[in-house]
Amino acid sequence: MSGTLVSGTCAGPEEVSDLQSPLSSRFREPLTHARFQELFGGAEPEPELPPEPGLPWLCRLWRRRARACSGPGAWRVLLARLPPLHWLPHYRWRAWLLGDAVAGVTVGVVHVPQGMAFALLTSVPPVFGLYTSFFPVLIYSLLGTGRHLSTGTFAVLSLMTGSVVERLVPEPLAGNFSGMEREQLGARRAGAAAAVAFWSGALMLGMFMLQLGVLSTFLSEPVVKALTSGAALHVLVAQLPSLLGLSLPRQIGCFSLFKTLAAVLTALSRSSPAELTISALSLALLVPVKELNVRFRDRLPTPIPGEVVMVLLASVLCFTSSLDTRYNVQVVGLLPRGFPQPLLPTLGELPTLLADSLPIALVAFAVSASLASIYADKYSYTIDPNQELLAHGISNLISSLFSCFPNSATLATTSLLVDAGGNTQLAGLFSCMVVLSVLLWLGPFFYYLPKAVLACINISSMRQMLFQVQELPRLWHISRVDFAVWMVTWVAVVTLNVDLGLAVGVIVSMVTVLCRTQRVQCLPLGLAAGTEIYRPLRENHKLLQVPGLCILSYPAPLYFATRGQFHRIMEWRLGLAERSRQGGLPDKGAEPIRVVVLDFGGIPFADAAGAREVVQLARRCQEAGICLLLAQCNALVLETLTRAGLLDRMTPEQLFVSVQDAAAHALERLKPTGPKICTV
Repeated sequence: MSGTLVSGTCAGPEEVSDLQSPLSSRFREPLTHARFQELFGGAEPEPELPPEPGLPWLCRLWRRRARACSGPGAWRVLLARLPPLHWLPHYRWRAWLLGDAVAGVTVGVVHVPQGMAFALLTSVPPVFGLYTSFFPVLIYSLLGTGRHLSTGTFAVLSLMTGSVVERLVPEPLAGNFSGMEREQLGARRAGAAAAVAFWSGALMLGMFMLQLGVLSTFLSEPVVKALTSGAALHVLVAQLPSLLGLSLPRQIGCFSLFKTLAAVLTALSRSSPAELTISALSLALLVPVKELNVRFRDRLPTPIPGEVVMVLLASVLCFTSSLDTRYNVQVVGLLPRGFPQPLLPTLGELPTLLADSLPIALVAFAVSASLASIYADKYSYTIDPNQELLAHGISNLISSLFSCFPNSATLATTSLLVDAGGNTQLAGLFSCMVVLSVLLWLGPFFYYLPKAVLACINISSMRQMLFQVQELPRLWHISRVDFAVWMVTWVAVVTLNVDLGLAVGVIVSMVTVLCRTQRVQCLPLGLAAGTEIYRPLRENHKLLQVPGLCILSYPAPLYFATRGQFHRIMEWRLGLAERSRQGGLPDKGAEPIRVVVLDFGGIPFADAAGAREVVQLARRCQEAGICLLLAQCNALVLETLTRAGLLDRMTPEQLFVSVQDAAAHALERLKPTGPKICTV
């Protein structure tokens, strides 16, 4: 087989004149790995402490950490774990305080109706949404690193938690409850939701201890956006019974969206005209206000608080018209003043709760980390994913003691916070003041608020997530693979469920990464005339070629899943199969390959299987009379290859720091053959 023949950058004395014309310079002496080690040496190993007999390894590790600890080190840890110690001394009070105050109050005003609305989505009484809009926001302001992040109730988490609560504490089949029975059912469901929040926080704290903040990188942007868009459709369908005034059991599990639609269509004739009218009027006000806030975002000093206006109007209308008694319109009822007593959530059914809490914890962290990264990049600061795990873990864990359900960063209020001029986490404290005033003094004013209005607030808040579908044409234009991941995740979320859809999306995303590593193009390289730049031969450039020399670039990880592909590519490029059939003799009609340079600069890592494949390649090249040279191996790959026995087949002089040096050494072996210029 005729291999691809490419020149190097240095030749023997006979060919120097040939190369000086295109390159106009004399090349340096080839720099091998052995020569590099001789000139510059390697990294000196850190001195280890002498072993302490009689102590377990864990105690010895603890002592080493204690000895290494110092005053400045402890202060750095404290700064990392309490971000206000870092940003508060540099706070620009005159420039930022007014913006944080206005943004915090604006977000707090929106938190009140949204918190109660998302509490109904979680299948708990509305007051628990106010608790979840207070405690998590306060804790994140002290521990979070996202300056523009707004935390609290989130529709996707509320929907997922509501499914768990409905399964753990189902509603009795008897349709009529007494006031006391309904109160007891609400308390039991609130306890179940708090237990889910507790274990979600515990899981995030465990991930923080294992430093698993890097997991946020595995939840790609198409997966997160498809997840939130599909969940928004679930929220929309789940609110239909409340919009129509129907009392229907909540559907859970796979195909719950279609089951809910079928139940609503079946019971459509029993819908309440009064609640249907309230819903239509509420949507007629909320949807245009949302559009105005989006279209005139730059012109409005603060967004129009459509939710607050709607809550006030509906409460006044229901009170003056006695809609709750005359037309049986469901209202929020009395909101208890103050805070609940701290109570450890029910921790029974641990395996079931852990299985339900894991996807909730992953979604909460994924959405929060993604939002924090977006605004950190926009405003030129950095976030710490592990600190975000700690902040959200402690937020969920502590707030669960006060009967809060799972919480995270929210898309709508974060965007509102930024548009209103928020600059730092201090805005969260102003938001807490607004919610606190409602919990302590203003709660009775929401007694006559119709629950249908809260359902409309839920639906209107889904606008941003539903409209993410508009990005699909652009995503198709950029990457067909990401488009496929988005569509598969969205279909899985809509048809199956949110947690199963998340699992499907992550698996599909990982499979696409694996498939991409299986479709590697091992490109032959050539030296562009007049430069020291190597280009693929498929590009239209004048390239220097040398008979008998082949330079190949392999740009992919070398591990168990790609070792077979690596074997087939090398066998085809070098003609090793033909040589083995002919007893090591090349085809007489083809130009034999005598030297091969493998550019390993694109290999980030290699496992044991991949390393053994390289060793086998070195053995087969040695038997076929081909000199194998490796260039640009990083330290990790080189260490793995060495442990696999590469140096039993090759010498350190065959390992080179750069492709240019390897090609120069190859030309020394191939003289007196001179380079040729050809156009590929």
